Amino acid sequence: MAKYLQLQLIIFFTFSTVTTYAQLKGKIIDEQGLPLEYATAALFNETDSLLVTGVVTDLNGAFILENLKSGTYYLEASFIGYDIKTIYNISYIAKAVKNLEPIQLTLGNQLNEVIVKGERATVINKIDRQVFDAQKFKSALGGSGIDVIRNLPSVSIDAQGEISVRGSSGFMVLLNGKPTQGNASSLMAQLPANAIKRVEVITAPSAKYDPEGKAGIINIITTKGATDGTYGQINIKGGLPSLETYDNDKYHQRYGIDATYNIRNEKWNMSLGANYQRNDLGGRREGDVYTIINDTLTQFPSTGERSFDEVNYNGRLTVDFTPDTTNTFSLGFFAGKRSKDRLADIVYYNNTARTPADNENSYRTFQYYNHNLRIRKSDFALGSLDYEHIFKNKARISTSFLYEYTLLGGPTVNQNLGEPDRSILYQDEYNTNDNPLNGVRLQADYLFKPFRLGTLELGYQFRNLNHTGDFVYERRTAYNDAFELVPEFSSEIDLNRTIHSVYTQFSGESKQFNYALGARLERMNRTLDLRDKANTVDTTYTYNFTKIYPSASLQYAISEKTNLKAAYSKRVERTPTFKMNPFPEREHSETLEQGDPTLKPEFIDLIELGITQKLKGGNSIYATTYFRKVANVVNRVNTIYNDTILNRIYSNVGSAKALGLEIGAQLKPTQNWSNFIGANVYNYKIEGSFDKQPIATDATVYSINLNSTYNFWENASLQFTYNYLSERITAQGEDSRFYAPNLTFQKSFLNDRLTATLQWQNIDMGLLATNEQRITTYRPNEFYTTTNYVYEVDMVLLNVAYTFKNGKNKAKFIDSEFGKREF
Repeated sequence: MAKYLQLQLIIFFTFSTVTTYAQLKGKIIDEQGLPLEYATAALFNETDSLLVTGVVTDLNGAFILENLKSGTYYLEASFIGYDIKTIYNISYIAKAVKNLEPIQLTLGNQLNEVIVKGERATVINKIDRQVFDAQKFKSALGGSGIDVIRNLPSVSIDAQGEISVRGSSGFMVLLNGKPTQGNASSLMAQLPANAIKRVEVITAPSAKYDPEGKAGIINIITTKGATDGTYGQINIKGGLPSLETYDNDKYHQRYGIDATYNIRNEKWNMSLGANYQRNDLGGRREGDVYTIINDTLTQFPSTGERSFDEVNYNGRLTVDFTPDTTNTFSLGFFAGKRSKDRLADIVYYNNTARTPADNENSYRTFQYYNHNLRIRKSDFALGSLDYEHIFKNKARISTSFLYEYTLLGGPTVNQNLGEPDRSILYQDEYNTNDNPLNGVRLQADYLFKPFRLGTLELGYQFRNLNHTGDFVYERRTAYNDAFELVPEFSSEIDLNRTIHSVYTQFSGESKQFNYALGARLERMNRTLDLRDKANTVDTTYTYNFTKIYPSASLQYAISEKTNLKAAYSKRVERTPTFKMNPFPEREHSETLEQGDPTLKPEFIDLIELGITQKLKGGNSIYATTYFRKVANVVNRVNTIYNDTILNRIYSNVGSAKALGLEIGAQLKPTQNWSNFIGANVYNYKIEGSFDKQPIATDATVYSINLNSTYNFWENASLQFTYNYLSERITAQGEDSRFYAPNLTFQKSFLNDRLTATLQWQNIDMGLLATNEQRITTYRPNEFYTTTNYVYEVDMVLLNVAYTFKNGKNKAKFIDSEFGKREF
């Protein structure tokens, strides 16, 4: 497809009638230094700007322009989806041969300039990553980044909003190539889908990237443009009233607005952005729990509301200054607020107990009503300063500094009341968790080409995180009483983590091979200070290590249409603060949650082998098999706190292995009907122990993501998406299957200035079990808990986007590196 489009864009081979022998040779590469096959090299006369000749590049990105007359020319290098790069003042005399330095193109929005229109590929496979066009996923428009990435073959999202890549919830997020440490779900929810240009999935990252994330890296690229001018766009979203209320306490609302304004000229690129999103979600939960203590079985089934009210709003500013072709300065600011309230109003009914546990006769205990409101807030502000310089020999040095302050917090209210007389108060608990965070990152990178065979990169990174917290747990048993401190559940915490790392990487290509080899050396020092308010005792936990993270990748081109690739990467999954706080927090009536201050990071070894095959008509298929081994695997496991409360604990439970296969295909049966289908299937094993009991689980899990689009005419389309996640195991139980079908109709008006998108999300119609998932954990002869989460279906939303300036969006914003991981 790429070759077809490029040939349609520029079809020429001009032959001179004058016999000359001048040649111009060069190579076109992408931002990673990899060759761009089928890119266009077009030569123009400097005097009158008339086209002289042009060719497309070969498998290695190389081109040769021959039979050139004496004169002065300029060259335009281009490739679909990339900014055009122009090289001026190319002078020639007859019989001369000139070799240009490699021409590096950067991704942009150049398609808006193309007269001959063609369809872009949904996915492009490169040596180290898969690149997905976010604009292909129309069901995500008006939503957030979560709605974009749920369509990727290796990604699955469950009913709790947990994102997994190849079955692992641990991965790192980059924004425009810059590292972030934010919690993935929180990061994606903060980014408007309309601002995302494409998503890069890097499952076996090289040594130049931070090694964090056991499943690799997701790199979010925001929209950017290719020409000077101004650009403005506003997007408005509104949701129709809920068709199913689930008897929730209040009606849920879904609406939002985001806007971007960008001014760009030869030296300046200034971007302003603002975003407000209200994304509520209704639902209910049905559960059953029993515990066995001293041969007494206590059972307490429950049912009631479980819903979410979520509000995000922020403002962003980025200023890029390019005084000349060799220097670029970038300054960025980002500030905003996030809030997510989870309401669980549950009736615990028909509570029973029996002794001994296997006795069929039981006696009734009291029933009660539990009101549980968990509020999570984050006020944040951060700034960054970047600089890049290109030397005459094309070597490049870049530096980056980021500072972030985030105030995390939000109380949890837990009230046990009478049922049906809810004026009776049995227990009223209130716990806070105000915990400010300060993060600093300093990075320097140097790239040069000392050998003909490739490029050498060197770099250093310093990161420091200081995270303090004051966790206060209070309780009362009568409305007229004052709250009293519960010291055994209250604490103060101070985490400091410092990381120094250096890396080197060599990459290049030779004939049909592309390769990269590197290593990263890291020194981490972690200190966790805990103050127990019960005994006013300070305890310090330290964990330090020095480790090497090697990486290697190789790609071999069997032919112009078939590539083989292999890769190895060593990774680490660092432990966030909340998983190390050993003092329990009352998540809801039947659950406490606490961390482990001695938790070790997870260390990961990943190997993958893959093949990509281009087919006729723009169709393609790829397959990648992978093996991932995880040491010190962290799982959330349960123990019994008392007869009606379970205690969730984060713990290193052993090791895990995953052997899987990921496949994807782009299929276009007709001119108007295109499909992208992706699937991931893997076998997952956990071996280890917890609380002196062995853990041995083994299961096969799979997920399917389907995206099918039919274009009625040039400016109207209908798209169906389907996301399915099969049953999967955990250290102490299993999660049931989860699926969500969606339908989207899109129509453009006013020469594509106005776009309206009508979305029908979580299609159910009372016939399916859409947006439901059952979570079950158990320990034989000790406890059993199962909860079915039922969330809102048949949601209808309308999104309207209007472009009020004719320029191209060059907006690129910074994002949180530290706070989102803890949120």
